[in-house]
Amino acid sequence: MSEPRPRAHLDREDAEGLLNARTDPGSAAFGTMGTEAGSDLNWILLLRARVQARAEGSSRYQWWVLWSLLAGLFALNFTFTVFIVALPTVATQFHTSVTVLTWTMVGPLLAYGLAAPILGKTGDIYGHRRLYLFGLVGAMVSAILTALSHNVDMLLFARTLDGVQGAATGTASGALINMVFSPQERVKAMGWWSLIGAGGPVIGVSLGSPIIAAFGWRALFWFQLALIALALIVVVILLPRRRGFDDEEVQKKAEARLQFKKMDWIGSWSLSFAVGTLMLGLSIGPSAGWSSSLTIGCFAVSAAMTALFVHRIRHAENPLIPARYFARRNFVMPMILRGSANFAYFGAFFLFPLLMEQGYGYSIPRVGALAIARPITFSLCSPIAGYVAIRIGERVSAFAGAAFLTTSLAFFAMLHPSSGAWFIAIALGLSGLGMGTAMPSTSSVMANEVLTSEFGVMSAAQMLATQVGEVAGIQILETVQQALVRRHGLVNAKPGPALLETFQLPFLIGACVGAVGVIAAFFIRSVPRERAQRSR
Repeated sequence: MSEPRPRAHLDREDAEGLLNARTDPGSAAFGTMGTEAGSDLNWILLLRARVQARAEGSSRYQWWVLWSLLAGLFALNFTFTVFIVALPTVATQFHTSVTVLTWTMVGPLLAYGLAAPILGKTGDIYGHRRLYLFGLVGAMVSAILTALSHNVDMLLFARTLDGVQGAATGTASGALINMVFSPQERVKAMGWWSLIGAGGPVIGVSLGSPIIAAFGWRALFWFQLALIALALIVVVILLPRRRGFDDEEVQKKAEARLQFKKMDWIGSWSLSFAVGTLMLGLSIGPSAGWSSSLTIGCFAVSAAMTALFVHRIRHAENPLIPARYFARRNFVMPMILRGSANFAYFGAFFLFPLLMEQGYGYSIPRVGALAIARPITFSLCSPIAGYVAIRIGERVSAFAGAAFLTTSLAFFAMLHPSSGAWFIAIALGLSGLGMGTAMPSTSSVMANEVLTSEFGVMSAAQMLATQVGEVAGIQILETVQQALVRRHGLVNAKPGPALLETFQLPFLIGACVGAVGVIAAFFIRSVPRERAQRSR
């Protein structure tokens, strides 16, 4: 048997082989086809080995890996939006207010921001398969704690803990998917990944609302627990142990522990606190006041931590993100695009129901039926956009998506009392089309800029840019609209043209921020597929 290749070589090898158990040093206990070599394996291990061998023998093995990972992500994110429906009922049961319970949404976002950078790097060191399984098991614990919550404190703790599990599974799944797909094919996989990210909550509303209506809100999380357990079984069976130190010799594990100790902890925690305090400031700004000492203090801490993070990148021996990546346009520009696009998309997503209720007098059920068209368009367009990007290139795809989204916000800003439903439908469709077209390309080109050993940190950086954009868009655009309502004395006004005008400036701001993404997309470079094909 040949000696395992050094770690440095693994970063340069073909990404499609990174999860192949036939080349994994940990598969020495099995034959060439992964069958049992000894008599001490129980039937569960034997079954897993045979299923893995059959899956790996398929020409579509990377797609099996993708589906198994997406099953877990769907089980995690489908409850996010539907739980909002239950907040009034939960508030009554726990003798609290809906305002307090909104922290069941904000808390996970803050926990995600704090945990993602460190967990992404941990996955790079110890293995993303292990991190993903840790996230699924932790999500099961969060679901149980949520279902058993007997007061508001326990509920908020359980939901905030779920944000940590989301950071683990989100960063690990992105890294694993990038590992099994070649650079030329990653954009396809990212299209399906975006489908689950956008479509999961939509499907959750369809599945979860009847469950809540029939059995109560706690049953929703028992149902989620069953889905996560099923996803965990699928992942354990289909995803073999890779060179992520899951089952290697003592020396390799010792090297991993040493690398973990050498990690730039100051830089890692500074990034975590920079993102966390920024999102906290954005979250409390509308209620506490943007000029309050608490809000300003959060922004000041965020700025100080960001400065410290930049210093560590430039001077630390083992920085969390090597400084060289920030000089590469395909690393920086996708993050700018993701942040600006999510600012515009989620800001408009939050304002749209208010727009239709206050500006046009629509009923809540009618608004809900109309608003769901946007995420459905997003989720349906994402996988298609991944395949189209193979032909037209990531740059064109990202540019077109950002342009569609910006145009959508401009359409919303131009709405007037006589605007027909067809005009609103076009604006909604462009918004979903824009996000679905742009997001897969930003993920794939960014992955192609980093070493395999740094996929976890890259995935975390993508998601942090996304979440900061989401929170900033929602809070800032809402604040502007509410300020206009108060300035014009329309707090108790009936739906009509006067209230409709208060939405024009927020949507225009969203369009301007979206235009920043259009500019960023212009500087993205597509993957050179023709050159890669000629070299084969």
